[in-house]
Amino acid sequence: MSLNNLVGVSLESVEPDASVIKRLLAAAERNIADSHIMEVSSENRFDAAYKAIMQLSNAALQANGFRTLTRKPGHHMTMIQVLSQTIGLDKKMVIVLDALRKQRNVADYSGDIVPTSAVDECVKHAENLLHAVNIWLKENKSELIEN
Repeated sequence: MSLNNLVGVSLESVEPDASVIKRLLAAAERNIADSHIMEVSSENRFDAAYKAIMQLSNAALQANGFRTLTRKPGHHMTMIQVLSQTIGLDKKMVIVLDALRKQRNVADYSGDIVPTSAVDECVKHAENLLHAVNIWLKENKSELIEN
């Protein structure tokens, strides 16, 4: 299914805005940095890394001229699941990121402890996604990230 087919269902069309893309990238970088602060709980480190994944997914989506309809449930899932269409992310990586989304939901809504191994995995994938989004933007939408 193309992104255009999702307009009105889970997405809306937007004009890509370089200032928004830059702010989302900067916020993701800050959240990744925060995820490395060992003095805070595993849950907060995981949340920071997961938030970076969301910000990067959002930046990729908006760079393509779309934004999720946040008034509808499932907008986090949508942002992750369209990464193969927005930046060409390997579908296996999309599955991994979606599993992290599910783990975040379990932790948030059940109070489960987030193991260090899950934090480390989430941080690694946030860093990898930052790299992938930056490369895609440079190669495909450089006008959105140039000064």
